[in-house]
Amino acid sequence: MLEKNLERVLQTTKRHLERLKTLGLKTVKDLILYFPRDYSDTSEFTKIIEIQTNETVAIKGRIKSLFNITTKFGKKMTRGVFYDDTGFIDVIWFNQPHLTKMLPRNQEIILMGKAKFGFGKLTLTSPSYEIPKKFEETIHSGRIAPVYHETQGISSKWLREKLKPIIDNWLEYFKDYMPEEILDEHDLIELKEAIKNVHFPESDASLLKARERLAFDELFLLQLKVLQKKWFYKNTVSGDIKAMPQTEILKECIKKLPFTLTNAQKRVLMEVIEDLKSTIPMSRLIQGDVGSGKTVIAALAALNMAKNGYQTAVMAPTEILAKQHYQTFIKMLNGFGLNIQFIAGSTTNSQKEDIIRQMKTGTVDIVIGTHALIQEGIGFKKLGLAIIDEQHRFGVKQREILRSFGTPHLLAMTATPIPRTLAITIYGDQDLSVIDEMPPDRQKILTKVVSETKRTQAYRWIDDQIKKGRQTFIICPLIDESDTIEVKSVLQEFDYLAQHVFPDLEVGFLHGKLKQEDKDKIMADFKENKISILVSTSVIEVGIDVPNATIMLIEGSERFGLAQLHQFRGRVGRGEHKSYCFLFTGKLSQEGQARLKAMEMHDSGFKLAEIDLKLRGPGEVFGLKQSGIPDLKMASLTDSVMIEKARRSAEWIISKDPYLKTYEELAAKVAELEKDIYIKD
Repeated sequence: MLEKNLERVLQTTKRHLERLKTLGLKTVKDLILYFPRDYSDTSEFTKIIEIQTNETVAIKGRIKSLFNITTKFGKKMTRGVFYDDTGFIDVIWFNQPHLTKMLPRNQEIILMGKAKFGFGKLTLTSPSYEIPKKFEETIHSGRIAPVYHETQGISSKWLREKLKPIIDNWLEYFKDYMPEEILDEHDLIELKEAIKNVHFPESDASLLKARERLAFDELFLLQLKVLQKKWFYKNTVSGDIKAMPQTEILKECIKKLPFTLTNAQKRVLMEVIEDLKSTIPMSRLIQGDVGSGKTVIAALAALNMAKNGYQTAVMAPTEILAKQHYQTFIKMLNGFGLNIQFIAGSTTNSQKEDIIRQMKTGTVDIVIGTHALIQEGIGFKKLGLAIIDEQHRFGVKQREILRSFGTPHLLAMTATPIPRTLAITIYGDQDLSVIDEMPPDRQKILTKVVSETKRTQAYRWIDDQIKKGRQTFIICPLIDESDTIEVKSVLQEFDYLAQHVFPDLEVGFLHGKLKQEDKDKIMADFKENKISILVSTSVIEVGIDVPNATIMLIEGSERFGLAQLHQFRGRVGRGEHKSYCFLFTGKLSQEGQARLKAMEMHDSGFKLAEIDLKLRGPGEVFGLKQSGIPDLKMASLTDSVMIEKARRSAEWIISKDPYLKTYEELAAKVAELEKDIYIKD
């Protein structure tokens, strides 16, 4: 019944129905679940004698007089006098002559609007109105009235008028899928009551209870979905890949490293090695700040697999990052008799054919690359471990393709710090390991917001540092100059710096549209200090390691999120020299000021992620649709208390009945959620 098309139940025009479709509203169910974005509280009527200038009020009274006039400038105006038992106020509407016939005299009506001084007296200009009907509640005034996201021709007033009878007549068809035990445990109201009160709340308290129930539902269903997926993976996916810990070989490799592993790295390595011992395929995410040493864990895990006779595939989102991993693995695992290969878009066809042949015959131990790893024709003889770096850059389907090569263990890594409450919601189907400790020799990077007035001074200082042998990154938000967004483009900035600011220095540029061989050449030159200043887009956000680069200058820094700024900053401070990050800005909003101040104060990516989450919201920060998270209408992914409650309840249900056989309504709801989620190809 709830799937009935709106044209069959709404008395309205075709144009209105088309406009509703632009809001995603096609069925009765869509309309009922179109929740308000805000509320206008007019539950208290203001007496005319108490009206203040510029105050939005709802007043109840009667019209004394109402007439149409045309001003000397040709404007049509409807003027009148409105009164209650405390006084009179003038009212004016423009271009609405029909109101003289529509609004009754000497019958109680409600006006809502802002009072201003006009024509020498206090006047209510263009107020909205409602004529109360006997024995019917008002829906626009004298109450907490819902305010909706609107579109042309579809106002909140129009939506309230259409929604009220729909809710009255169709609400009974909603079935409550939430188990009674959970409703009782968290003191949650029934679903029908929640839907009714979120649209037309009887009081502040009933609105609060309605929002609490609907928010809990969203988070609970998300948690249930990921926990059920996790349970299925651990209990129904059969694997036969079992890699016993090669303790002596791992110790030998760790001993050869030019640094000591942190306690956090040791802990996470143990968690990974423990997973690899089991035939249940591992599904683990390693979270670690920029420079915390995730790649070392990945290389040690791959070494362990190789010494058990299994192959490892490592997939990175960009060729620059994949190439760097390849070089790290070669350097770190040298002397252990491993065949390590690299495959990417720039690999020649004959090289690809040779590498794929080695992959299929099992002579390759570790293959590292980009999306090329999952292209057609690729195969493995004995793939035991798939490692995905910066997993949020890949869609769900790409991860599934890697998993399909004989159910290998899956290890994902991300340098995007995500607060735990959010991580268990987005990546709740994976086990989570956090490297929450930086290497002791990792230095703090001095970060400063720089005003335009100090630009010349900053350039002089950079020039001085380069003459001492250092190198500089300069990040610009765009490749080409844009008419609509006044930010510096890479090419324009490169020309300006090379010709006017640093004419005696070698300046290079890098952006995503360059050919791969050109990118590689520029990066190689920068690493070898043949280029002193590299002007780049955000293509350098992940994976570039140039120990001699000590200065990161970011243009238009207010246009980047904190997580991204922190990633940029992590490109310096990798060598022995003191490093600096300068944030150049345009005009700053209050939020922009707060964000950049946080960059100056904090060097922890996790702390910055929490601040960014509060300031900008999760959708902006983490691109959630790519992670399979739908838009949340009521819940907030920053509400850690609610997330924990929902998590506990979902865990209880899955431990009791993972197939949801005794919870048919709930199973249907989870299946519906699965269908609604947008999954990136």
